[in-house]
Amino acid sequence: MKDYSSEVKLLMASEAGLVVEFESVISPEINGLVQQLMKRLMHKPLAGIIEVVPTYKSVTVYFDPLQTTRQQVIQFIKQLLAQIKPVDTTPLAARIVHIPVCYGGVFGPDLEFVARYTGLSTQEVMSIHTAKPYLVYMLGFTPGFPYLGGMSEQIAVPRQEKPRTRVPAGSVGIGGNQTGVYPIESPGEWWLIGRTPIKTFQPSSNDPFLVSAGDYFHFFSISIEEYFVIRHEVETGMYVPEISYMR
Repeated sequence: MKDYSSEVKLLMASEAGLVVEFESVISPEINGLVQQLMKRLMHKPLAGIIEVVPTYKSVTVYFDPLQTTRQQVIQFIKQLLAQIKPVDTTPLAARIVHIPVCYGGVFGPDLEFVARYTGLSTQEVMSIHTAKPYLVYMLGFTPGFPYLGGMSEQIAVPRQEKPRTRVPAGSVGIGGNQTGVYPIESPGEWWLIGRTPIKTFQPSSNDPFLVSAGDYFHFFSISIEEYFVIRHEVETGMYVPEISYMR
């Protein structure tokens, strides 16, 4: 079995942080290694580790220097890295969270622009956008904002030069070769192609985030009538997103 403990980069992040960097490239395989380390750190934590933050290709570990030392954290992480397996031999059991989206119109004012820019019809843009699940590499930017991977280059468009000052919560956008959902109202520079009626971030909940790094998003198209029906179910606590699993 490959020993990753001798291949990763261990970088200092302030006086109480350590970055474990697997590679300098972004890929599902590398992110799979990130998720494996994350799960091991959460399943068997070391006393003194106070936060673990995954990114596309690394894991940042924050620790309390009054409870543990940097060297102890490094040795602990090396032990966990020695247990990690290459992604292609790791069974896939990731969650797929199915996200309803009302495309175009007032909810997706930029859908026609994306279609014109890519030379596709609006229906083709929607079909490509909903064709497959997207890996959640990490959460960031705003609480619960999912950085998704795997969008088709066919519908990629440059980000807007002048960001909007207000993007409504639930907006689904495209920026460059990425797509994602705005969990809360915020500024944004992505082109808006639709909106979901479900909440991907609920700060008052015991589990405020709909997804975690390592999950998948799968968008599916709904009508404007279905949008308002689902929104009502969300507001009354009756809506439960469909969840399936990778085979």
